[in-house]
Amino acid sequence: MSLRVAVITVSDRSARGERPDASGPALAGAVEAGGGEVVRRELIADDPEALTELLTEICTGPGAPDLVLTTGGTGIGPRDRTPEATAAACERLVPGIAETLRARSLAVTPHAMLSRGVAGVRGATLIVNLPGSTGGARDGWDVVAPIAAHAASQLRGGDHPGGEGA
Repeated sequence: MSLRVAVITVSDRSARGERPDASGPALAGAVEAGGGEVVRRELIADDPEALTELLTEICTGPGAPDLVLTTGGTGIGPRDRTPEATAAACERLVPGIAETLRARSLAVTPHAMLSRGVAGVRGATLIVNLPGSTGGARDGWDVVAPIAAHAASQLRGGDHPGGEGA
């Protein structure tokens, strides 16, 4: 199964054209290098209502990707609202993903403690917030990649490995 992925960059400055989007292309490249198919790319300002609407639209219908990765807006700045927008779009949260992302990032920088990213599910799509830096986005993908195909299978009704109750 080829993993179908949407990548959304959340950045006021990039959306206004004040700086190029570096993390979105870096993240898309990492996904493709890992064998995933990037089926959609978006760049959006730090606007929680617009992001919730975009996430809802992307995850609805038969063409919905297996995974949506956001990059940016996960810190504690006044306009960083990606976690709130994502939580509003999700039907269920998957806290273990966000906890693991922060734990692994702590090995690289103490600033990981300031990340508020979340992960959750809408329909049959897993949504994961990653940091806005190119390195943070790529490192985040390295954490998510090993479980992404299994998560997609589970969301589409696949069996649990190891049999009943596993």
